[in-house]
Amino acid sequence: MTTVTSPLTGRAIGLSAVPDPVFSGAMVGPGTAIDPVRERTEALAPVDGIVVSLHPHAFVVVDAEGHGVLTHLGIDTVQLNGDGFELLAAKGDTVRRGDSIVRWDPAAVEAAGKSPVSPVVALEATADSLTDVVDDGDIEAGKTLFGWS
Repeated sequence: MTTVTSPLTGRAIGLSAVPDPVFSGAMVGPGTAIDPVRERTEALAPVDGIVVSLHPHAFVVVDAEGHGVLTHLGIDTVQLNGDGFELLAAKGDTVRRGDSIVRWDPAAVEAAGKSPVSPVVALEATADSLTDVVDDGDIEAGKTLFGWS
């Protein structure tokens, strides 16, 4: 069982509330989403593992069980070309849950006309493999978002 923790502090809103059909339709995978606090913040590793993909706006950490967790910082933020995002880790790094991966400013993302809502997705998972998914209410970075068996 993999415990996936929130990479961000904010409000859990669930994938269905994400303003992007690819995420809201769970086409990437099941999970939830965080509407982050509007202040400069660091997105944290949601599991212990290896950073297998790293972009200014998104990263994937794969744990020892082979579970890949995608954290996507905002919607359509790839169009910002990295502006306002600072990488704090490198692809291939071994990270521990809670390690800082990317520093960013959700308020600046919003000011640029993009949604700062951040999906946290279990890649290549089935919806029934996730348990206790938090899809409503306030959440602090490092608190459990869902279990993955």
